[in-house]
Amino acid sequence: MHWNTLTDLHQLDEIVEISQNQPVVIFKHSTRCSISSTALSRFERAWGATENAAFYLDLIAYRPISLEIAEKFGIQHQSPQVLVINKGACTYSATHWDISVDELKPYLSE
Repeated sequence: MHWNTLTDLHQLDEIVEISQNQPVVIFKHSTRCSISSTALSRFERAWGATENAAFYLDLIAYRPISLEIAEKFGIQHQSPQVLVINKGACTYSATHWDISVDELKPYLSE
């Protein structure tokens, strides 16, 4: 799986722009949390091939970006958390053990 690393607030505008043409995945990961590490590993193993852009956020290192994501897309901050952004809005969100590629995939074809 190829991750684009989310390290700058301005990248959120890029995500919104990309999402006008295709849904975008954001995975918010806490490097201090074993649940987050397990969820990320499971997600990466199940991902497979897709044309969709995927962004990885280390929310310990880039906490302000995580908080801006919550505000910009109207979702509650969680960790781990996976989001699908489509046409500038969050159309799917899952956290912790509810993170599932199978559940997320239908939102990538909208």
